[in-house]
Amino acid sequence: MNIQNLIIYKLNPLYHVLIEIDQELNFNIIQIQNENLLHKEIKNLENYLVITKKKLQNINNQYMLEQTPIKISQLVEKLNIEFLKMQFSNKSNIIINNYLIDLNTRELSLKDKKLKLTEKEISVILYLSNNKIPISIRELQVNVWQYQPDIETHTVETHIYRLRKKIANIFNEENFILSKKDGYTIK
Repeated sequence: MNIQNLIIYKLNPLYHVLIEIDQELNFNIIQIQNENLLHKEIKNLENYLVITKKKLQNINNQYMLEQTPIKISQLVEKLNIEFLKMQFSNKSNIIINNYLIDLNTRELSLKDKKLKLTEKEISVILYLSNNKIPISIRELQVNVWQYQPDIETHTVETHIYRLRKKIANIFNEENFILSKKDGYTIK
């Protein structure tokens, strides 16, 4: 399991309290007083949470300690919940080429552009991306749409046509889903 790094930013008393009960916690506790050092530190960490009194710009995974005093048991509970949320969020992000799919928000993103997708569109993209060979229309009908293989329909072609169009409009990407003679693939 990843080590949970708890960064205490400009909260000396809290740092000292947590260090005293360190054996009872499942966190690696780090104290940082300077924002530049904070940025350097989090570049090297995967699983971290910064506790601070006010929101910091360009820092992910923050917990604002707004209400003080707070019982230490309540604080630890809140921190554990924040780490669980981060873990859930991290598992819901899938990278395909340069794109990021967020399964929670059902969005495909590239840099600062985002595209809302339907659940079926995400299923198609994930199915295609998990296979290195072109996938036939029949296979998509059976494995994504749960259709019987002998049903005649143009559902797959229509969905892929519309999905390609959406991706081209937002990302200027004409070749995200390629059409080969054997079926469809993601480049």
